[in-house]
Amino acid sequence: MSLRNGATPRYGVLSIGLHWLTLLLLVAVYACIELREFFPKGSDPREALKAWHFMLGLSVLALVVVRLVVSLLSPTPPIEPALPKWQALPAKLVHLALYLLMIAMPLAGWLILSAAGKPIPFFGLQLPALIGENKELAGSIKELHEVVGTVGYYLIGLHAAAALFHHYIARDNTLTRMLPGRG
Repeated sequence: MSLRNGATPRYGVLSIGLHWLTLLLLVAVYACIELREFFPKGSDPREALKAWHFMLGLSVLALVVVRLVVSLLSPTPPIEPALPKWQALPAKLVHLALYLLMIAMPLAGWLILSAAGKPIPFFGLQLPALIGENKELAGSIKELHEVVGTVGYYLIGLHAAAALFHHYIARDNTLTRMLPGRG
């Protein structure tokens, strides 16, 4: 298997690794924010989970930038047999929505902390605020962030369900193109 995507029916090792690493990071991001609910407000474990949620979210953003560069520089392996036209547009829209989610959500988190006047941690570094302090704006962005986060569960679930549909019902190579270790 090649490092980069090529004229094969599969993605390259780099694309596959970035895809699955992104999934693991997203699971961790969601887990951190959901698990914080088990701890009292202001407690050290709750604050640590919130910090990890933010740092892992920014890691998703960084990884998505790398994924976009790899995607632009490497051809996408074809789906065989080709998708019916009625499936191609929704597939592109869901992928676009997932990329928007993975870019907008970390940026929204950064904006929330910036507007709230809170420190912006990133694995031992303190990132600069993107905007000045504005508690009202922080609250508005936070509400939107939470709603879009919930939508993210459905988008990720739809993406996974579509991959399983293609593998078990349509019987095309949509899923196997992205599975690791299948040379």
